[in-house]
Amino acid sequence: MYRALYRKWRPRVFSDMSGQNHITSTLQNAVMMERLSHAYLFTGSRGTGKTTCAKILAKVVNCLSPEDGNPCNKCEICLGIDSGAVLDVTEIDAASNNGVDNIRDLCEGTSFNPSVAKKRVYIIDEVHMLSAGAFNALLKTLEEPPDYVLFILATTEVHKIPSTILSRCQRFDFRRIPAQDIADRLMFVAKQEQIELEEEAALLISRVADGSLRDALSLLDQCASSADKVTVLDVSEVAGLLGKDYLFELSSAINNSDTSKALHILDTLHNTSCDMERLIAELVNHFRNIIITKTAQSPEALIVCTPEELDKLKDTASKFTYASLLSISEELCFAGDKLRYSAFQRAYTEALIMRLCTPALQESNSALLRRIADLERDIKLIKSGADFNGKKEEKALLDTEDKASTDDIIYNPQPQSKEEKIQEKPEREACDLKTGKATEEEKENEVKNQPDEDACPLANWADVLSEILQTSKPLYGSLVGSSCELKGNLAIIKTKNNAFEMLVLQQDNASAVSDAIYKITGKRLKPTPLRTMTQDTSFDENPLETFIERIRATDIELTIKE
Repeated sequence: MYRALYRKWRPRVFSDMSGQNHITSTLQNAVMMERLSHAYLFTGSRGTGKTTCAKILAKVVNCLSPEDGNPCNKCEICLGIDSGAVLDVTEIDAASNNGVDNIRDLCEGTSFNPSVAKKRVYIIDEVHMLSAGAFNALLKTLEEPPDYVLFILATTEVHKIPSTILSRCQRFDFRRIPAQDIADRLMFVAKQEQIELEEEAALLISRVADGSLRDALSLLDQCASSADKVTVLDVSEVAGLLGKDYLFELSSAINNSDTSKALHILDTLHNTSCDMERLIAELVNHFRNIIITKTAQSPEALIVCTPEELDKLKDTASKFTYASLLSISEELCFAGDKLRYSAFQRAYTEALIMRLCTPALQESNSALLRRIADLERDIKLIKSGADFNGKKEEKALLDTEDKASTDDIIYNPQPQSKEEKIQEKPEREACDLKTGKATEEEKENEVKNQPDEDACPLANWADVLSEILQTSKPLYGSLVGSSCELKGNLAIIKTKNNAFEMLVLQQDNASAVSDAIYKITGKRLKPTPLRTMTQDTSFDENPLETFIERIRATDIELTIKE
């Protein structure tokens, strides 16, 4: 009769166990030195060898001819324990035997001497499932059992076990088995079973198993039943994994803010019956690999991938900023929890992908940190007594982040460099010497820097500001409290915020204001700022109030404490 691979190839001696040398060597020495404790607690994640190690320990303490701390697996005791014929070794599942009566019966059985073996061994699996009364019933026997009794407790959730139980046991923490150790074990099993297994496929299985050798052997068993030769493609299909190409294409679309491409990739994956929860889990792991590749000096020691994948990860990591990677990872981690309970997983995943492709739509803490950083710089300027709106050089000195992380904050002025100003001045002077006439730009400056009695106020300026708010929040923030007058083909905008004078120099911002005016008035006008105060004059209002007013123009929540 066929037996599953994880049962057939379960370790029978300590030396066969993978990735738990710190435990197996200690137990072997304890057996050889005859210094065994009366109670052991094995804890760790699933598939790491807790129950297997308990059975090996139960055999070796009763073995008629142990060898170097390992059971011989040949004597009648070892064979009887393997077959379940030796009643002196009892294994119970605490999940289904968690009552007080179950534990009371177990404790009463400890009063009888072993019938065949040297010791009566009680293996209690998933011991954290015992009720509070059951733990209390076990406590006295566990503290002072007879010399011929050995308790072995196994659990995946050690934090649920009372401290009174923990203090009476020797605790061993089983680690997740390294991916390379799992891959090596899979190659050995495949060779013995005459299964043709690719090394990359074994590595992929070990990565999917997430430290569980039992899960890895089960997946190998399933893959071997579907194909004569187990390849990476076979493993991906059986495990429901995404191809690496899809992951790199999705990350590229997110980096390029290509929402359309990302949604088409998502549609392709959905049509191939890709599970949305698996997709998010794969993306979380993919962006973790990107972050580690970008941050660590030796990323190959921290992630499991082929050399070709590592080269792709390095290329992808170079295109992302640290802030964007952290923001994307945080969004994906939160989405994984919420997606599990969503009745419309595809729609939720599509909305998530749209947020990732459009940073302005992200609401995570890391996304808001970029805005808060700029606000903190402005607060420093206010506390130092600097002109909040006009000190461009000081703001530039405080701006230590890259431009990408401050694009969608309140404003990001780009002042002219001193070299450009020096070059511009001689050219204008030369023009004046030749023609004796002022340039058109200087005429506009004369118009905007002095009020004109013929200019008429724009009554619908509030509506224009509403249109600007829909287009650009930084631009709207610089126009809070402003007014506008019309003269000829000029829209003269009066504002105390010097940030607008710098923003309007950019063609996109000037076009946004002009389009908003045209949409409300039907007239195509050129926006020109008019200063209502010079930089030499002092503020007639508290700069902090101006700062607060501009914060309220954004989506950032503001709380003022007296």
